[in-house]
Amino acid sequence: MFTAFARAFKTPDLRKKLLFTLGIIVIYRLGAHVPAPGVDYAKVQQCIDQADSGGLLGLMQMFSGGALLQITIFALGIMPYITASIILQLLTVVIPRLEALKKEGQSGTAKITQYTRYLTVALAILQGTGLVATARSGALFQNCSVGSQIVADKSIFTTVIMVLTMTAGTAAVMWLGELITDRGIGNGMSILMFISIAATFPGALWAIKESGKLADGWIEFGTVILIGFVMVGLVVFVEQAQRRIPVQYAKRMIGRRSYGGTSTYIPLKVNQAGVIPVIFASSLLYIPALIVQFSGSSGGWATWIQDHFVDGTHPYYIATYFVLIVFFAFFYVAISFNPDEVADNMKKYGGFIPGIRAGRPTAEYLSYVLNRITWPGSLYLGLIALVPTMALAGFGGASQNFPFGGTSILIIVGVGLETVKQIESQLQQRNYEGFLR
Repeated sequence: MFTAFARAFKTPDLRKKLLFTLGIIVIYRLGAHVPAPGVDYAKVQQCIDQADSGGLLGLMQMFSGGALLQITIFALGIMPYITASIILQLLTVVIPRLEALKKEGQSGTAKITQYTRYLTVALAILQGTGLVATARSGALFQNCSVGSQIVADKSIFTTVIMVLTMTAGTAAVMWLGELITDRGIGNGMSILMFISIAATFPGALWAIKESGKLADGWIEFGTVILIGFVMVGLVVFVEQAQRRIPVQYAKRMIGRRSYGGTSTYIPLKVNQAGVIPVIFASSLLYIPALIVQFSGSSGGWATWIQDHFVDGTHPYYIATYFVLIVFFAFFYVAISFNPDEVADNMKKYGGFIPGIRAGRPTAEYLSYVLNRITWPGSLYLGLIALVPTMALAGFGGASQNFPFGGTSILIIVGVGLETVKQIESQLQQRNYEGFLR
């Protein structure tokens, strides 16, 4: 990895792309520290240390690089874009018009991207309004005595300005990500997501050291680092694992030329769903606590939810979280990979799986293999996601601040591997060009 970056910096064209990407990252991190208008920054800092950033709030805090609770202009981060992309991907299966656009190629993809941008702005307005309303009421920092004073001016004008500022910040983040994709290295949104998560690591690690009791917290700190390395190794191993289904293409004579006769394979990843099931499960599990918070009820059902689904260490919460991740893993794989479509395309171009008839038997075989490999992939996702809850439970508050969570590790490792692959492919392309010259 480091060798690839060293070689890239020696290549003038790649060096410009890397420096451009680093420049965009600096701008993004600066915007994550600029307070939104109408926010009392001093009071926000007083409440940051006492904040309970669990559930969906913790997920948004992670994707914003710590900017959410500080209520900055980039407070929403790239979460609206991620949500919009997931929604459009799900709707592609349901709405025939979107499915037709997807099959049109580059022009259809550009149209879907345009719809994603519009939906991102709409979601940013919705989430920004919710964040500002929560901050005004003091519910954002429930354990802070000055939580209700964060937004001193509670007029409609100030509220509208704050929401518009955060929406513009989300649009700016989306633009910065597209700039990286066009003129930098890697996928821009993935890079910004990577930076947002990595930015929270130093603070989370130091919080574990400060809250530790063994050898002034250094034993807990070292244990977390060790577990982090083990998790990274496990995630790299599983993310690279795939089932390769061989495909043979028959020879075709067109005129005097022979086409086809080649062998290839269909790579089916063990973790075909990626990090999406974890995000879905986290969001869904936060809904009961959200209902209790806004209903203001303290009755039997509200108490039961508070006891069983707010504390992430309760067995009911752990079991439900695990089952939801497994369910969403199968659900997402089912809507993102269509065995019938793959089988039809293979049949159209004269391809077949050795020992399997073309057409319907090929689709059934692909569906069978996909279900078989999705089971270990979904169980792996569930175990990785539960590490922050189950690991270091005996080290006081370490498990609550555990930075190497399933979502963060999956994203960081996935983006890191993909970026290095792109750098190496561009280096190989330039080496071939030099050889031809």
